[in-house]
Amino acid sequence: MSGGVFVLHDDGRLDSLAERPYDSEDLLQQLLAGYPDLLAGDQMDADRPRRWLLVSREMGIPGEEDGAGRWSLDHLFLDQDAIPTLVEVKRSSDSRIRREVVGQMLDYAANAVAYWPVETIRSRFEKTAEEQGQAADDVLAAFLEPEADPDGFWQTVKTNLQAGKVRLVFVADVIPDELRRVVEFLNGQMDPAEVLAVEVKQFVGDGRLKTLVPRLVGQTSAARQRKSSGGSTPKQQKVDEVTFLAVAREKLAADDLAVTRRLIAWAGEQGLTPNFNRYPTSASFIPIVETSAGPRYPLSVQSGGDAWVQMKWLRDSPPFNDERIRHELCDRLNAVPGLQVAPERMTGYPRVTLSILRDEAALMKFLDAMTWLVEKLRMGP
Repeated sequence: MSGGVFVLHDDGRLDSLAERPYDSEDLLQQLLAGYPDLLAGDQMDADRPRRWLLVSREMGIPGEEDGAGRWSLDHLFLDQDAIPTLVEVKRSSDSRIRREVVGQMLDYAANAVAYWPVETIRSRFEKTAEEQGQAADDVLAAFLEPEADPDGFWQTVKTNLQAGKVRLVFVADVIPDELRRVVEFLNGQMDPAEVLAVEVKQFVGDGRLKTLVPRLVGQTSAARQRKSSGGSTPKQQKVDEVTFLAVAREKLAADDLAVTRRLIAWAGEQGLTPNFNRYPTSASFIPIVETSAGPRYPLSVQSGGDAWVQMKWLRDSPPFNDERIRHELCDRLNAVPGLQVAPERMTGYPRVTLSILRDEAALMKFLDAMTWLVEKLRMGP
């Protein structure tokens, strides 16, 4: 293959890297799973670069209602707007990349939209996280924005599937002209579905030096403008307590709704700034601690019945960048009857189901821990 890139080192050395094919299709698949940024999300949307959450490799697609997997998709990702992104990988040396892969992908998309329950997608995501030695709750919460609603995210995945709002992405080391023309045509005609291709070239030099260069193919200016004008996935809206409780009342048992009211009352007693958010199918309460270093978000209470301690957003600044302080908070949380938080969860999102806090003793212990957290934040470094 022709072409190359050059690496200029600090000591003035110039290394030449030559374009090389991948040793196997599986290697390129592994790279995408491990480094989803290779999907060129920044090139798909420069204003709001696409970020990727891996659901699974080799995702089964049924061909009928409640059927087993008839086909196997190379990768399923979700972006931050909960748009299912189907990825099929081929090497340029595979002759199927020119035409056959297009029909294959359209089969996948048609049946995925018709027969993928969102529960199956969520279950596969949780299994993938477990296989990687991670807690699925932490992986998802780290992916979402601080005020996002995890349950609402999955509901939006379902809504997007039902509407046919999916993204089909062909990935190869070289995208042939025949495939590029088909992708451009389909992307111009299909709506709300999006069809794209990403070329990920590999450049290799002497020793262990290697560079991967992704390039988006098939997104014409006309298609980009037309699809962006259709609006993006609805974002959260700021609402008041009455609206939040109205949404929560539809989803929660009476005892859990009472716990939610107690948490809101506690935040008021602590002088926290109220912060209620409404999403398309859910709502959240995330009180704000005003500190000299800026606002901090200690707790997220979701209308679906969970409370999340927001350590992911607290761990990088004082005082919770100190591991000893995080461990002390962990001990205080574990003093809550019925709650067990592993120390490694204290850099993510320790989850508390509201049903645990129905017990008055458990609720008081939890509020004591949250009050201590707030006091630590206000004390600063």
